[in-house]
Amino acid sequence: MEQNKIKRLFLANGGYLRMSQAIAAGMSRHAFYALRDKGVVIQESRGLYKLSGQPDHPYPDLCVMSLRYPKAILCLVSALSFHNATTQIPKEVNIALPRGSRTPAMRYPPLHAYFFSKASYETGIEEHIIEGVGVKVYDLEKTIIDCFKFRNRIGMDVFLEAIKLYKAKAKVQPSRLAEYAKICSIEKAITPYLEAIL
Repeated sequence: MEQNKIKRLFLANGGYLRMSQAIAAGMSRHAFYALRDKGVVIQESRGLYKLSGQPDHPYPDLCVMSLRYPKAILCLVSALSFHNATTQIPKEVNIALPRGSRTPAMRYPPLHAYFFSKASYETGIEEHIIEGVGVKVYDLEKTIIDCFKFRNRIGMDVFLEAIKLYKAKAKVQPSRLAEYAKICSIEKAITPYLEAIL
């Protein structure tokens, strides 16, 4: 497969490609490694490669995570950061996966997986296309509810700050918050906080 075809294949996939995608497109593993050794492609993480010379994505960690783990959904502090609803700087990428999934192993970016029930995992998902790469993230209301649910792991202060920023910056949607709280089985516990703050 000629080099121009490889470049087109990379560009059609947002500048990133899995080894399995290259093989499915008719490229041998040997030829792919030869391109890596020449510096035409750069290994981003295990099995994932980037076309050399392409501009960096605005959210490179999220693009790499989404390509490597298509079922992963950005959640908790990482989702708050994506929505500009926190002053926290995430040290790792928080992702949601369905219960029963294997824990992802990835050196960079560092991931912290949280396992959600089917209903909670499937609710409130937005998909953002970043330089051709689909990145799934929970909407702000679902993220706030999740932050309360996982408050013992991430800190109650994260939730309190997020709900205050939400009130200040966004159009508050109490019915959506209530719906997500019910799905996440925390309706009774969170209602006093929502009533006091909102």
